[in-house]
Amino acid sequence: MDSFAEVESSKHLANTNYSSHLTNSNNSSNITSSSSSSSSTSSRYENQKRRDWNTFGQYLKNHRPPLSLSRCSGAHVLEFLRYLDQFGKTKIHTPICPFYGHPNPPAPCPCPLRQAWGSLDALIGRLRAAYEENGGKPETNPFGARAVRLYLREVRDLQSKARGVSYEKKKRKRPPPPQQLSAPPPPSSGDQA
Repeated sequence: MDSFAEVESSKHLANTNYSSHLTNSNNSSNITSSSSSSSSTSSRYENQKRRDWNTFGQYLKNHRPPLSLSRCSGAHVLEFLRYLDQFGKTKIHTPICPFYGHPNPPAPCPCPLRQAWGSLDALIGRLRAAYEENGGKPETNPFGARAVRLYLREVRDLQSKARGVSYEKKKRKRPPPPQQLSAPPPPSSGDQA
């Protein structure tokens, strides 16, 4: 968990930048982490995961009262996700909106902008992995807490209804089972030569 202390010491993330990493994965960052690989070229996923981890660390540091990672719970993760909603760019129609359930509304409406479910789901996946890479135990991972999973499911269902978009889980295509070749019939007793 020493690398988390390094995360907490980084002071260059401003409050308004908390969500920029959710919407633009091409941002460049000069932050380095002792947990990153020794090669100079990290994957896009690894860079995004590092930015997410640093952002969450900054959120904990700015929390009142400040929180250490060891005292962080699923409730704090939910508070972070709700905080990020204010920076969302996805229109989520309210039940009283005439465009509720329409994927492509014909006119503007005053409904709020929120973080899209897919962005939140991917964020939690990256933070869950980063937590364990930074010394956290899987059984104490606040990003894997039941409350977080339930919250994500609730957001998915609400957004699916509000936007008229189905979030059906993609079914994996399974290869067809190998067909057995039919064996030639055994020779009959009268045909033997």
